[in-house]
Amino acid sequence: MNAAIIFLILAALMLTGMPVSISLGLTVLTFLFGFTDVPLESVALKLFTGIEKFEIMAIPFFILAGNFLTHGGVARRMINFATAMVGHWHGGLGLGGVVACALFAAVSGSSPATVVAIGSILLPAMVKAGFPNRFGAGVITTSGALGILIPPSIVMVMYAVATNTSVGALFMAGVVPGLALAAVLGGVTWWRARKYDYPRLPKASWAERWRAFRESAWGLFLIIVVMGGIYAGIFTPTEAAAMSAVYAFIVAVFIYKDMRLKDVPRVLLSSANMSAMLLYIITNAVLFSFIMTNENIPQALADWMLGNGLGVVTFLLAVNVILLLAGNFMEPSSIMLIFAPILFPVAMKLGIDPIHFGIIMVVNMEIGMCHPPVGLNLYVASGITKMGITELTVAVWPWLLAMLGFLVVVTYWPALSLWFPRMLGMM
Repeated sequence: MNAAIIFLILAALMLTGMPVSISLGLTVLTFLFGFTDVPLESVALKLFTGIEKFEIMAIPFFILAGNFLTHGGVARRMINFATAMVGHWHGGLGLGGVVACALFAAVSGSSPATVVAIGSILLPAMVKAGFPNRFGAGVITTSGALGILIPPSIVMVMYAVATNTSVGALFMAGVVPGLALAAVLGGVTWWRARKYDYPRLPKASWAERWRAFRESAWGLFLIIVVMGGIYAGIFTPTEAAAMSAVYAFIVAVFIYKDMRLKDVPRVLLSSANMSAMLLYIITNAVLFSFIMTNENIPQALADWMLGNGLGVVTFLLAVNVILLLAGNFMEPSSIMLIFAPILFPVAMKLGIDPIHFGIIMVVNMEIGMCHPPVGLNLYVASGITKMGITELTVAVWPWLLAMLGFLVVVTYWPALSLWFPRMLGMM
């Protein structure tokens, strides 16, 4: 009964057009004052203890690093390297876009940042080369979603915060699925380009490839700094985030010199705005999670599913449906922070690995970013391409279907996610 009241209040507030973070906070306060005797002192204590986790510090640092790289010319050099390697295949520039998105994802941790950084440079070049606008939009919108699967990933940090899971193990678990999804999206791009005979670039010489690699090496080295540092135990994921922010600043301002020192305050301010927004969502989500736990809603859900004989297969199918539906109305950070505390205890009772479950949730978030009506990547791509959301939705459907097929594989083949962190001894 209490669960129904909580979700009715939340749905009513969200239907008014109120931001999800404020809806969460008001739902908690309304339920607390109207339906419980929970002392407000315990709520205040939970609020502070819930957000004083060391892992949360990684979020503003990864956002700052991504902004320095987005404004600092790293994306352009990664595109040049990617097209030098695969540009001579069918749909060369499109394939280069997929590879560039995968590379940029490995240094930015954000999907919208990947779409903006790669799309704003690559899409005009694709149209100029003779590719249909829809084809380029489909490639960049879906490939940009790799930003939250290929580590470092801000959404993975949020899952770790919500469920007390290892951030480092999650990052390593995202490597193989991220590369596999990049290969799937690249396969769709190649197949459609071959089918419709889209342009190909002249094959680059090895000298040209080496020059493109050398120019992009400073940006690519950040992947080694973050992933290698975490794996080698040199620093924690939060310390890696701080290192990446400092490194990105040095590369953008002093090595590539694409950003002037007077531009730095503007980047710092936009990063602070985005960080404040995410931390506000986290704060309200912590309160929402407290209410759900206090009312024993996750435990009741787990008992009901186990009592009715619903096993792992059925539960994971239900999780995918719920998260894909939630992706129609909410952005990934909100979905992760609302649904992880509810679904995670059920997954643990069913014996599902917490790292594997996190990767399933992240892949669902990726797909949610690419379909209407609130797919964040669609809106970002719409701003770049000047295409309407309906037209963009039609453009992305071949890649979106492939992503749904990939979701089924990730869901029911745990080894795809768990093999790499187990090999590294992180689990």
